[in-house]
Amino acid sequence: MTRRQLDPLRPLTPDEATGLTQLSRSARAPASQVARAKAVLAVAAGSSYTEAAATAGWRSGDTVSLLVARFNQEGLSALVWRHGGGPTATYTEAERERILAAVRRAPDRDQDRTATWSLMTLRRALRRAPDGLPQVSTFTIWSVLRETGWAWQRSRTWCETGRVKRKRKRGIVEVRDPDATPKKS
Repeated sequence: MTRRQLDPLRPLTPDEATGLTQLSRSARAPASQVARAKAVLAVAAGSSYTEAAATAGWRSGDTVSLLVARFNQEGLSALVWRHGGGPTATYTEAERERILAAVRRAPDRDQDRTATWSLMTLRRALRRAPDGLPQVSTFTIWSVLRETGWAWQRSRTWCETGRVKRKRKRGIVEVRDPDATPKKS
């Protein structure tokens, strides 16, 4: 005999039911979201938490119970992955923009002692700058660059992916690929 459900699933709206059904059948969505959608749909169909856990590929009905409680409060956004522990993000959006501004500027040979940026020279420049980031690491710089679409090239330089300079009759123009960000996802 199962325990009494303390927080039963609320009735689904038509939009939520459609969204859950589409997500549970998706081959492109993250597997964790698909499993969560299947669990919520199983509970909505009248299954117990233990049966819904088995449907989603989980072992414990307690996981489904927590998911249902969160779904009742947040709706479909409860299915999306959230930060699962570990240290929180240290750098804000302004500090990330500071890193990108440093990458975009050309290095000064006298001040930065380099002709091209590497992670170490960027770290040194950011740590020494008066408005810089004294504790920034090379991994943080690398992560920020990768998230915003920058890649390390064979020419030992960082350049923004999705942008390329082309030679045209009217001169050199910069062409942007509008699908660069969706291709990475």
